[in-house]
Amino acid sequence: PLKRGFDILMAGLALLLFLPLLLMIAAAIRVESRGPAIFKQRRTGYRGQIFTIYKFRTMTVTEDSETVRQATRNDQRVTAVGALLRKLSIDELPQLWNVVKGDMSIVGPRPHALAHDDYYGGQIPTYAARFRARPGLTGYAQVNGFRGEIFDLRCMSDRVAADNSYIDGWSPTLDLAILVRTLPLIFSDPNAY
Repeated sequence: PLKRGFDILMAGLALLLFLPLLLMIAAAIRVESRGPAIFKQRRTGYRGQIFTIYKFRTMTVTEDSETVRQATRNDQRVTAVGALLRKLSIDELPQLWNVVKGDMSIVGPRPHALAHDDYYGGQIPTYAARFRARPGLTGYAQVNGFRGEIFDLRCMSDRVAADNSYIDGWSPTLDLAILVRTLPLIFSDPNAY
């Protein structure tokens, strides 16, 4: 109840505060390239429930199928506006609506595309344990450097271990510490591209 109340309060206030910015970004995306301003993709949430995540569209494609190619450094699919949004993690702001709806939390394991859940779930025995908590806008794995492109199985297993460590040791203090550590990463995360 405490965590959910915090989520609703913070996400609601942030949506109101950022509304003019959200509208300007949506307009810039539509002017730059054809397609919707909001990218929707199915993700796995709390207790394995599938939900639709909202992000600003940053690419020329909108993949949500059995095969989803992860973004890579200098990815040709990323638009010019999209590159800036991704660098500053602004593309994630529409997920505040996911938080208000109850699909996500402000802090928790970052959700992956269903295709990635299927693949890594079959490779990493503890992968599904991540679904014991609502996925988050930011998380313990991200602030510990386990964000971004997956080069090998170890990258994902380290991320999963961090996610499960967060769930096992959750406290309001830990959430606050993760939020404080997230702020500087908005402007200088080498894994955001």
